[in-house]
Amino acid sequence: MVQSIFKRTLLLILTMSVHFFYSQNEIQTQKTQIGFGQLDFLSIKMPNNEQNMGFTGIHYNLMLNDWSYAGAGFYGAVGGIRGGFFTLGINAGIKQNLTANLFLDAGVHFGGGGGAAAPDGGGAFILPHVNLGYDFKHFSATTGWSYVNFFDSGEINSNQLYASIQVPLSFNFSDFDKRELAFSSNELLNSAWNTPTNRISILIHANNLKVKSEAPSFATGLSLKNNTIRLAGFELNSYINKNWFYFVKADGAYHGIKAGYMDIFVGGGYHLNMNRNRTNILAKFGLGAGGGGGVDTKGGFLIYPDISIEQKLFDNVYASINKGYLMTPDSHFLSSTLGFGLKYYVDKDGITSEENNFTKGTFKGFETIIKQDWYIAASRDGGFDQDMHQISLQVNFFLSKYIYGAGQTSFANFGGAGAYAEGIVGIGAKSNPFLKDKASVFIQILGGAAGGGGISTGQGLIVKPSAGITYQLNNNLNLRGGLGYVKARGGNLSSTYVNFGLNYCFSFLSAK
Repeated sequence: MVQSIFKRTLLLILTMSVHFFYSQNEIQTQKTQIGFGQLDFLSIKMPNNEQNMGFTGIHYNLMLNDWSYAGAGFYGAVGGIRGGFFTLGINAGIKQNLTANLFLDAGVHFGGGGGAAAPDGGGAFILPHVNLGYDFKHFSATTGWSYVNFFDSGEINSNQLYASIQVPLSFNFSDFDKRELAFSSNELLNSAWNTPTNRISILIHANNLKVKSEAPSFATGLSLKNNTIRLAGFELNSYINKNWFYFVKADGAYHGIKAGYMDIFVGGGYHLNMNRNRTNILAKFGLGAGGGGGVDTKGGFLIYPDISIEQKLFDNVYASINKGYLMTPDSHFLSSTLGFGLKYYVDKDGITSEENNFTKGTFKGFETIIKQDWYIAASRDGGFDQDMHQISLQVNFFLSKYIYGAGQTSFANFGGAGAYAEGIVGIGAKSNPFLKDKASVFIQILGGAAGGGGISTGQGLIVKPSAGITYQLNNNLNLRGGLGYVKARGGNLSSTYVNFGLNYCFSFLSAK
């Protein structure tokens, strides 16, 4: 009897020991990705003696080593007469210190986009730059020379001054295959993850613009006053402390006007919680760019004051209602906003907080995908079909080990449709790896707003099912290929498409 109890006790101790050391091994896989966000501005000389187009961008870059970086970014018109001109592209460059604080920043941005009846051709462009920068510790400022060329039959070709602000934005992560591993807070106490959490939130919403101004539509020449423009999009908030946050927001129109309107904002806000953290009130103010779809926003610069009320539904999911205004500074275009959405809060990269007592941490999967789409025989408003190519950015947040929510934006870069863009969301699934744990298959269905560039999308609503395969190059980088179908509701677009790109994936710790 005593011998039996001894054997069982020994077996239990050995089992717990194996679990303990296994857990510690998994927990110690914290890595740090050095990166930086960037806001930049250039004034582009336009052809035919047109007023210069003010062009502002928002980017995020990963440091590949001590001196090189790569990333992605958006540009939008904020001055001139081309409100609604937007682009998406990829960045690559070097940052080399000349002194302790002075550095050289040289790189190139390649992308696609256009809009507002601009001479953008197919939309493909390059934007190299050479800058001198100074590191002020918490941010850097750079200025120098840049060149922009819409080279696929476009007429925009200009040298100009380039200026930017860069802010360090690094993050901790683990490998993608660690997703959905869960640990108690006690197991994490002696690990590198025992740090304060960083809170972010992701909002998927429908927003409605009730036009209040008399500005006529470029498309019809008639006033849009009292028309309702229906938008769909997302908003990402990142918290500086308990109350203050900054945000990035993007929307695209799918009903109410000719397809093609979109906007992108950056800004800040204040968060007030009550009712035992079940009810939140958020006041926000954003600056950004918007236009297209015949909406006259002049140069494209917009302001966005807003108040939101949120009510907790379950866990970290909240229902959101927002009310505010979206307008040009002189109210040439003025609209009131009313939106509804679902928001998900994430406390990441740690297990301690002044407001919450977390009991466990789970690693959540995240993918960022840059790819090139090829639409075969895309229907045009002129009654003809022509192939169209676009550059695309997709992000996937894994709700479980296999199921993910997805958001995607795309901009045309070849095929004579430079003003075409998409902003879509949806859901997908990814398999376990096979072929020596290198390959996985996926299937997804996305839908949302699209239009511009003469592509026949009606008022802008599209749906895009697809499937494909990824192949692992290393722990965080995969090749990705897909085959799908795109269909517009109310338009003639009905095309098969293929794509190919790169997938950067990792997992981060989410505390609950």
